[in-house]
Amino acid sequence: MPAEAVQAPVVYASATGLLSYMWLLIAIPAVGALILLLFGRWTDKWGHWLGCATVLASFGLGLSMFFELRDLPNRAVQQNLYSFIPVGNLQVDFGLLFDPLAACFVLLITGVGFLIHVYATGYMAHDEGRRRFFGYFNLFIAAMLLLVLGNNFVMLYFGWEGVGLASYLLISFWYGRPSAATAGKKAFIMNRVGDAGLVIAIFLMFFQFGSVNYDVVFSEVGLLSGTTVLILGLLLLLGACGKSGQFPLQAWLPDAMEGPTPVSALIHAATMVTAGVYLIARSNPIFSANLTLETVVVSVGALTLLLGCIIGSAKDDIKRVLAWSTVSQIGYMFLGVGLGGGAYALAIIHLLAHGFFKANMFLGAGSVMHGMNDQVDIRRFGGLWKYMRITWLTFMMGWLAIIGIPPLSGFFTKEPIIVAAFSRPGWTGWLYGLAALIGAGLTAFYMTRLFILTFHGPKRWTTAKEGSVDQHPHESPLVMTIPLILLALGSIAAGWLMASPVAQWLTPVLGPATEEHPKIGHTLLTVLSIVLTLAGAGLAYALFRNGTALAPQPAGPLVTAARNNLYTDAFNEAVFEKPGNWLTRALVFVDNKGVDGLVNGLAALVGGGSGRLRRLQTGFVRSYALSMLLGAVLVLGAFAAVQLGWMG
Repeated sequence: MPAEAVQAPVVYASATGLLSYMWLLIAIPAVGALILLLFGRWTDKWGHWLGCATVLASFGLGLSMFFELRDLPNRAVQQNLYSFIPVGNLQVDFGLLFDPLAACFVLLITGVGFLIHVYATGYMAHDEGRRRFFGYFNLFIAAMLLLVLGNNFVMLYFGWEGVGLASYLLISFWYGRPSAATAGKKAFIMNRVGDAGLVIAIFLMFFQFGSVNYDVVFSEVGLLSGTTVLILGLLLLLGACGKSGQFPLQAWLPDAMEGPTPVSALIHAATMVTAGVYLIARSNPIFSANLTLETVVVSVGALTLLLGCIIGSAKDDIKRVLAWSTVSQIGYMFLGVGLGGGAYALAIIHLLAHGFFKANMFLGAGSVMHGMNDQVDIRRFGGLWKYMRITWLTFMMGWLAIIGIPPLSGFFTKEPIIVAAFSRPGWTGWLYGLAALIGAGLTAFYMTRLFILTFHGPKRWTTAKEGSVDQHPHESPLVMTIPLILLALGSIAAGWLMASPVAQWLTPVLGPATEEHPKIGHTLLTVLSIVLTLAGAGLAYALFRNGTALAPQPAGPLVTAARNNLYTDAFNEAVFEKPGNWLTRALVFVDNKGVDGLVNGLAALVGGGSGRLRRLQTGFVRSYALSMLLGAVLVLGAFAAVQLGWMG
């Protein structure tokens, strides 16, 4: 079956002027990381400000390049710095690409990343490993910038693995805690599963195209058979699912909360989890070339969206609720990129707005923990709005934005994805549209539950009279609240500011926006979405306005399943971990008893024979003379036997 779409040739212009320095975007934070990690305690007093300054410098440079790119007719320039892998027919350059899609990600990574850096200077102020922390932070930013700026899949892969390494170092930053060390290893290993798909996809590209450069791959993908495109896309999707925490590789993402809260904000808002969405959006000529492939992506997004919402409704850890909300919101983005056409841009716009309100809420959660002695259980909060006015107000903006209340950003970015889902042809339009609509109601329910239990209702924190830690909730310092205020402003305005111009800006990469024809009238769909959102929020308010029990209560099968992550961990354990353990044990047995046994047996045979021969070496001349005599007798006896015909 031939591919279902033939792509027009993709051409990138050569970078000139300021754009020829795009390598500095990566080099500046990378140098910051090197200084912080190599110069030791010498940088303890000022290293954190160096970390902030490098990211701010990259943001300023990226902003300048954004305006320069805007005036270019092609809006896509590349720069090959040197030949990286010249092996036979495989020629891979250290090449960079700056186009509308890369520019959006550069501004998000460095802009939101800088605010998170500033916040972290206050959050990590008393941590002995602060210098090391900012070194890893800079490494994370540099790797993510390499990922989005590479002009071929090998460069993307190097950034991909750099992000994986930095996330492992940051999640297990407090490695003295067994839970943090385990979470870091879990994230690292589960990402390797997805990475295997990306690596095989890159090999398949080289086999099919003789190149891994974007322009060659995207120009020639229409020449492949439909089956090859499907396999290539599924391998890329596996990599995207691993990095973005989508089904079935989502289990690492909530456990990544073991790292410091700014790490959670950086991973969830501006860097790592967006990499999978970026990969699919960047590879849109491949995914658009096969309708089956698009259906698989949409299905993964819809399933993960509902899965994250249901599990998030049953969690009591403030950071884990936010983590599952990330899983579900990335599900919306996968739903968008899977719908194809103009929906690619919708997914990217939701990703950009999500960067603001998710960073805002994660840092808000960190501010709550800062004022509550690292307490994370929302059943132990309540009434904090009187003690943390700035945190409460800014968190409220993030909450209203994520549940999609107009006119905040989430309404303008999530609503078009729901409309696009209902516009899919056939019965699948109903299926995916309803999934997106139900997801909106569930999101409103569990996020309202989180907000009400944390900031409203009766006080439920512990006191010294109860024989526990005495909590004294208080507002965070300015260095932490100023980034919260700026991110809250982004949560309010980012959506309607970006909705139309960003879609137009992305047209050269993702194609023009298409007119949607949903199965329900657009206005009616908007009303339904708002009603469901208000219903979900109202139900959560009615159930939790007076607080909740301080211990999990007996619940029905659905809530029990949600508390156990819908048994997805058990599924992964049964399908992947246990068979892997059994295979490993079988291979170890074969190695010990087969390979090592054969080698050890031969060694024992040679060693034993040598030992017995060694006993003949007695050192007595008479023994050697007797041996020679016996030998001569045997030779003469054999000779005589032959002569007499006794031996044939």
